[in-house]
Amino acid sequence: MEMTLPTLDILPVKDIVPHEYHDEQRAYPLMERLREHGVLRNPPIVTPFHDGSGRYMILDGTNRLMAVKMLGIPHIITQVVEPDAPGLSLRTWNHVVWGVSSEDLLAALKETLPGLRPSVSLALSIAALHERKLLLVLSLPDGRVFSVPAISDQVEMLDMLNAAVAAYKGMASFDRTGEHDAQVLKSLYPEISGVVIFPPFKVREVQELVSAGHLFPPGITRFIVAPRALRVNYPLEELASDAPLEAKRERLQAWLKERLAAKGVRYYAEPTVLYDD
Repeated sequence: MEMTLPTLDILPVKDIVPHEYHDEQRAYPLMERLREHGVLRNPPIVTPFHDGSGRYMILDGTNRLMAVKMLGIPHIITQVVEPDAPGLSLRTWNHVVWGVSSEDLLAALKETLPGLRPSVSLALSIAALHERKLLLVLSLPDGRVFSVPAISDQVEMLDMLNAAVAAYKGMASFDRTGEHDAQVLKSLYPEISGVVIFPPFKVREVQELVSAGHLFPPGITRFIVAPRALRVNYPLEELASDAPLEAKRERLQAWLKERLAAKGVRYYAEPTVLYDD
């Protein structure tokens, strides 16, 4: 099989924009680790906007980007993928919520989403969600299911999803999960409140909304890229230097050639599980 290496490039931090809301406090510990180790281990993944702005949308690694920015470093090494690349796909995370009663979660969502109503079946609700007939589905640990009818306006849809997450973000804890059924998760989350299930999105759809200045809720997009550049360990001093961008890019290409010549790059064509992260 022919080896296809990821596309690595150095970009101005100012030209990379997030696609989702995030917690800036999470970037502070990472900033300290970067300062201590002096390398950026795994490059953030970005995709270019084709709107003439020269900007890029970050797919994965927002906290790394924020940490580099807080260190005052003007440039960052990235893995660049085109929005229509065959190795790029987008899946959706759900949120498992815990730490408040199911009734409190339900009440908070009803106040935010007046259209929330009981559904007969979780399976049928998820099918309707994937057909874009529903905006959101809520699975409770007692087996009850609620849903919100879909709306056609994408900006209004995104505003409603952001409002839904904000409704429980401040009152409960939540994790990302691929599971839909709150009853299945009761053994892992004894204080589970419910599972909030989000609709699927397309990469271009996300790009268009973000390009127009809108952001997605935290932790619902799951971009998958193959191949993925990991353990690059690029020196921060190269990114922080006063050299112009083009000089830094030339240095990156020379560094990559050195790594390849020294057989320091390993390519895994098959799915791989790492146990040292």
